[in-house]
This record gives sequence, C-alpha cells and structure tokens, in this order.
Amino acid sequence: MKSKDKKTNKGLIAVLTITAVIVLDQIIKIAVKTGMTLRESIHIADWFQIFFIENRGIAWGVEFMPQMLLTIFRICVSLVMCYMLYRLVKSKAKTGFIICVSLILGGAFGNIIDNIFYGAIFTESTTATKAVFTAFGEGYGGFFNGKVVDMFYFPLFEATWPQWVPFWGGQSFVFFNAVFNLADAAISCGVIAIILFYAKYLNSLMNEKK
Repeated sequence: MKSKDKKTNKGLIAVLTITAVIVLDQIIKIAVKTGMTLRESIHIADWFQIFFIENRGIAWGVEFMPQMLLTIFRICVSLVMCYMLYRLVKSKAKTGFIICVSLILGGAFGNIIDNIFYGAIFTESTTATKAVFTAFGEGYGGFFNGKVVDMFYFPLFEATWPQWVPFWGGQSFVFFNAVFNLADAAISCGVIAIILFYAKYLNSLMNEKK
C-alpha cells in the first residue's frame, strides 16, 4: 500500500473514531437529560446504575475557574490536540496510537458540546422536572454556560476505612463512587491505553521532536 493511502486510511480511522464517540455520547446524554429528573437513578444491577447528575466543573465536580473560561480552555486544548492528531496522521504514527488520541479528542469534544450548547437549548433539570428543548438562547444557562451530563455509576462495593487511616478512619466509602459519561470513558480509555501500550512509543516521538 502506498504511503499516501496509509495516511488517508489513518485519517479516516481518526475521523470515524472521533465521530462515533461524539454521536454515541450525545445520544445517551440527550436521552438521559430529557428522560430523567435530576438525581433520578435506574437500577441495572447492584454494581451498576444510571444516575443522572450534572457537572459544571471537571472530574468529581471540581470547579477551579468560571464556567465560560473553563469552556474556552477546553476548546483551546482540544484545538491543540487536533493539530497534534493531524501531525500524527501525516507522520508514520502507529494506528493504535492514533486511535487512542482520537478517543481522547472525541471525549473532549463530547463534553465541550454540553458546555457550549446545553445551557442555551435545554430548560433546567430539577429533581421534580425533566428538561425539554427550548428556543436557542432561552435555556437554563445561556451560550457557553452549559453543564456536563453524567450518568454511569458503578458502586462496586462499600467498605469502611480502618480507624488508623488519617482523616477518614472509621468512615464508610463506596468504590467506585464517580459518576461519569461516555465521553469521560473514552478519554480515560485513551489515556490508559497510551500509558499501558504506548508509553515508550510516545517517549520516542517526543525525542524525535527535540
């Protein structure tokens, strides 16, 4: 196969991976947001629930900057990653590594869509009412001020910290207590796969740039 054909195929794989993550992520989020009230849960198994929450910040709801600035920051980081992915496709980067980067980028765009548009096109989700689509700009938060929809909850087991553990001794905890979405899962899978399978390859790429 010619080099140009290989690059075309890698580019197509990257685009399809990003598109698949974004489309599936948004289908699930819209179904949850319009079909469930805030903090409503659907019991699938003892270790798995669909639990609807919304998140203004990043992981575990951490907020370290205003919502609009966070959205702009995410967009800037994603654009830098787009350029990196473009360079990887143009180079002789491994297909698996390109897929990992595409998963991360697709997940990033999935959450950015929530931040940019959801506040402008949805009414507020509450514990008593479900959100509905509304005229653009008449939503609960406005343009660039949307909250990210999370829904996957895996309370695998509950235990108690030993008394000798500082700060948390004697307190109960749930593992795994994070609530996340498909976009988050795509980002995590991409990062973990790079660490496990492409750490040396990434290091060699970085050394080539020096």
